[in-house]
Amino acid sequence: MTAFPSFDPERFLAHGLGGHSGLLGITHHAHGDDWVELALPYSETLIGDVDSGVLASGPILSMMDMATSMAIWLKRGQFRPQATLDLRIDYLRPATPGKTVIGRGECYRITRSIAFIRGQAHDGDADDPLAHVAGTYMFLDIPGAEGKA
Repeated sequence: MTAFPSFDPERFLAHGLGGHSGLLGITHHAHGDDWVELALPYSETLIGDVDSGVLASGPILSMMDMATSMAIWLKRGQFRPQATLDLRIDYLRPATPGKTVIGRGECYRITRSIAFIRGQAHDGDADDPLAHVAGTYMFLDIPGAEGKA
């Protein structure tokens, strides 16, 4: 693996390093110093309710897990292996059929071993979210893994 000078979410996703996120079609939308926005395009393969055409909740949760993880790496300035300790998602409403879902993850605090995150998902209007997330991640001590992605 190649060590990057700093974590770059666009590069991470473009090189297929996003794992199942690539299979779901998740792409980079925007980012800042401690936040990332990802996009989950509407796809018939991701429908959870065939009658209504509403996306399943699993792909939305996967996108939020990735967005919040990437927000941590941005805030730290580099990739570091971590495990999701707790990720709570509150679904406020179903996603609108046919629309891309945007997920924004933010890392608001990092301690020696834990990162704290929050975020929301919407399908076009950030003032009308379809889900909120909050959680914690624990850093893993894997020799030689820090800074590589």
